[in-house]
Amino acid sequence: MDADRVTFACATAAEQRVARRSGARSALVGLGAQNGLPEGPLVSFGLAGALRDGLAPGTVVDATKVVDIEGTVLWDDGPLGVPGAQPVTILAADAIVDDPAERRRLHERTGADAADLESGPLARSGRLQGVLRAVSDTPSRPLDGIVGGVKGDGAYNWPGLARAFARSPRGFVRAASNAQRALGRLGDVAKRWSP
Repeated sequence: MDADRVTFACATAAEQRVARRSGARSALVGLGAQNGLPEGPLVSFGLAGALRDGLAPGTVVDATKVVDIEGTVLWDDGPLGVPGAQPVTILAADAIVDDPAERRRLHERTGADAADLESGPLARSGRLQGVLRAVSDTPSRPLDGIVGGVKGDGAYNWPGLARAFARSPRGFVRAASNAQRALGRLGDVAKRWSP
């Protein structure tokens, strides 16, 4: 992979900041890549939700393949080979899944270990080179309402964040802390990795 040509496709502004700090070229594609995709080869970069226990928040993952919700393989060009990242199967989810039982059901149905909204559209573009993500939430440590804290275009939704905090201050702080830890670990690994 040519590091000068690849773009790290990020769903959120926070993920893009981490990509830029690592020195990578990046693009803000929004949730589910609704902002569109940049030209050239792409790496799906950012946060992911674990579908099974055993992937703690902060675990950096490197996809071996991407599957859809039926378990059909969309991409299987193998991992990027990022040192310190755990090889996993990524589910190309159509929506954020926060219910623990639904996460486990999707893991059993598809064999996927973690999910995100962007790897599917990137795989379908035919330009996906790999998936480098960090686990921010798990079946036992869900998002607790901070899902509404990001707009579809990847920008922060401040009123949504305030509502999530008001509904569950403890859950909000835990979920936000897990996301920060995951982004920090992702940034550390990305800085050390040279494609």
